[in-house]
Amino acid sequence: MIDLRSDTVTRPSQAMLAAMSAARVGDDVWGDDPTVIELQSTLAGRTGKEAGLFFPSGTQSNLAALMAHCARGDEYIVGQAAHTYKYEGGGAAVLGSIQPQPLENAPDGSLPLEKIAAAIKPIDNHFARTKLLALENTIGGKVLPASYVEAAAKLGRDRGLSMHLDGARVFNAAVASDRPVSELCAPFDTVSICFSKGLGAPVGSVLVGPEALIDVASRWRKVLGGGMRQAGLLAAACLYALDHHVAGLAQDHDNAARLAAGLAQIDGIVIQSQATNMVFAQIPQAHCERLEAWLKERGILTQMLYASRFVTHRDVSREDIDTVIDAVKGYFAAR
Repeated sequence: MIDLRSDTVTRPSQAMLAAMSAARVGDDVWGDDPTVIELQSTLAGRTGKEAGLFFPSGTQSNLAALMAHCARGDEYIVGQAAHTYKYEGGGAAVLGSIQPQPLENAPDGSLPLEKIAAAIKPIDNHFARTKLLALENTIGGKVLPASYVEAAAKLGRDRGLSMHLDGARVFNAAVASDRPVSELCAPFDTVSICFSKGLGAPVGSVLVGPEALIDVASRWRKVLGGGMRQAGLLAAACLYALDHHVAGLAQDHDNAARLAAGLAQIDGIVIQSQATNMVFAQIPQAHCERLEAWLKERGILTQMLYASRFVTHRDVSREDIDTVIDAVKGYFAAR
């Protein structure tokens, strides 16, 4: 199957499985798994942060970060389209007693600075205490402009806020912008980075940041059920991905651009955006369900909504992209 539903569907390669099977392990709850320690230290160094903490998922990593930054009754400012607000089950509110203050994202994924400034609450017992600004990069497959991130971070810090980045795909952002990942992480106190998307590991995210905050997050990881034992088996996959899969993200971006160009030639399809490994296309609603079924019959998995998303990844080749384009053309030619 050619699976374009998400970059979370990648399978570990034989080389990655070999690295996992050879991993030195300990007990990570006791803090003595050597491969987990190596991953945390390596990624902290790569991102320019003091410390790292291994999590089973990006959702849990983000939540532990929010709970480390914010106490009960505090507030964080976040985009309405952000993963931490829209797609993580309301965990900040439900489990952290943290009030989200969602703002509408601009078309480029940013939060307008004037809206951020207006949303920060005064110090008054009537209001939740605004403590944190959370951004996401990439968001909707788009890279946040560097100048915007710098301005948002300055605004946040001038107003006494901490900064968190949901950097699930921050390596995509680094490759697309040709900038070191440390530069993209520098404006933020904490960054959550996922390895089970474009980087191709089966499981794992790492939260990086100041050692004191990471210590607090470690306690919340335990409370949230994220303490794992011989987790070095999983950390080894992440280390392998860090060493071998980052450069390959450029090919995913090229494949997405090729897919966008091919789909744009089809009457009835409007390409809304493509900046990294995601193609967002507007397809007439009447065709979505039938097109999805047509493609599945031909070995292509998609999720067809009115604003359909096609995601390229390391298990999708250039030849696969051409197969998908031809299949979609065939569907519309047959109508």
